Order: sequence, then structure tokens, then C-alpha cells
Amino acid sequence: MANVESPGPIVVGIDGSEAAKKAAEWAIREAIHQDVPLRLVHVIQRANVTSQPIETFALELEYAQGALRDASAMVEGAGMPVKCETAVLRGDIDSVLVTESSEASLICVGSVGIGQVARKLLGSTAAALAEHAHCPVAIIRHDEREPWRQNGFIVVEVADYAGNDDVMRWGMEEARVRSAPLLAVGLRRWTNFEIGYAGLYRRLDPWLRQYPDVQVEVAATRMSLARYLEGYRDTIQLVVIGSESAGNAPHLLGPHSPALVAHADCSVLIVRP
Repeated sequence: MANVESPGPIVVGIDGSEAAKKAAEWAIREAIHQDVPLRLVHVIQRANVTSQPIETFALELEYAQGALRDASAMVEGAGMPVKCETAVLRGDIDSVLVTESSEASLICVGSVGIGQVARKLLGSTAAALAEHAHCPVAIIRHDEREPWRQNGFIVVEVADYAGNDDVMRWGMEEARVRSAPLLAVGLRRWTNFEIGYAGLYRRLDPWLRQYPDVQVEVAATRMSLARYLEGYRDTIQLVVIGSESAGNAPHLLGPHSPALVAHADCSVLIVRP
């Protein structure tokens, strides 16, 4: 799934929150599967740096180092064979993480969902990465009121665009890595993509042969993926979509169409070539 010539690390944005720690925990298996290190990154926002008292920067640095220590300890405590490195960087948070993504196999951030993203629909770090990252982006959902869902379906969209094979590959790999069933949803567009169940099975046949160990269920809908998944609340752990759908990510996570997060309560993986 990563660049086989020079695979980069799995980069995880760490800000000291529980959501970020869950993102790092989720990324452990990904790093092991791709045989790359985890790179835990904390970005100190560069706002009026020259006018900041030295004590302020010292406190920010101390916080950054503490957040990375806590996340590293969590990774080490998982007892899994993964190499972990850390970095404290300075700059605009969104820009720094987008730059990090240019050398990464995957970049991963935590999200508490609608309560946070809705207030900054287009300005959140998750939305910026969804639109501008140079590698696949995992936005890992965390809700302190509910236990972290590590079971349930991996959902993959089956649609009519050139990069959909990459989406299928990532979805199948995620299902295999996480020993999870996969739900393949055929999106039936009124205009240019009429795929019934027979066509959907034909489309899936080579993937079923390549991944015989993955349990696959199939559905087809004319609804949007977010609307369709309202009926699968509490049964989904991850939805895999393509970069062609990345422009919809803020709306999937925000107030204009909260169904994917508010009702399905799941994480999202946006696949880029």
C-alpha cells in the first residue's frame, strides 16, 4: 500500500489529547503491516514567535515533549514490534502536517467528531489534510462517552472513478490487518454509474479471489454513502473513500451532512494515489 521504493513512516499528529493517543494506537498495526516506523509529531503553532516571551516558548516545548512522551509510552506499552520516533516541529499546524505527508506512507490524526469539526468546518487540521495531504489520510474517531470501537465493518466505496482500485486495495488490506469484515457499497449514480448487484459482484470478483480470507458483504445504493451508513450505526469501525471524495470530507464530518460521524460514529481513511 505504501511506496515500495522508499516507504515513509506512518505519521501521527500528537497534541496531548486522548483522540491523538487513540490515533497513535490505531496506527501501530498499520506501521507493522507496512514495515515502517511510527513518527509521532507535535507542532508548536508559530504565531508571533518573535514577540513571544522565552518563558512561553519554554512552556510550549515542555508540553510538546510531555505529550510525545505519553504517546510513546502508550505505543511501547502496547507490546507490539513497532519502531517509534518523535519530533517537535514549529510552524502553522496544518501546513507542517501537509509537508510531513509528502514523505509519509500514511498520516493519521484524531478527531472527536462533530463537536470539534463543526466549529471549524474548513479550517480544522483533519479537513486540511483531507484536501491537501500528499498521502492517504486516516481521521480516527474518538468519543470519551463510548468505548473505542475496534470491531465492526471496514466499509469501502465502489464507485466509477479511476482511483477506485486503490480504495479497494486499502479497504481489503485494512480488513485483513484488523481481522474485520468488509462491506462493499456500490454507489449507483443517476447519471453515469448504474451498477446492480450482478455488476457489483463482477467488479469485486478479482478482489475476492485475491483476498479469500476477508469476509465481504455487498450493498448497492443510490443514496450518498453518508446517508446510507446511517442505518449501520455502531457496526462500523472505518470507512475507506477515495481522494475524489476528499472535497466532501468536511461535509461528512461537519454540520452540513453529519451523518457519517454523528450517526455512524466511525473513522475515515481517505486514499490518495
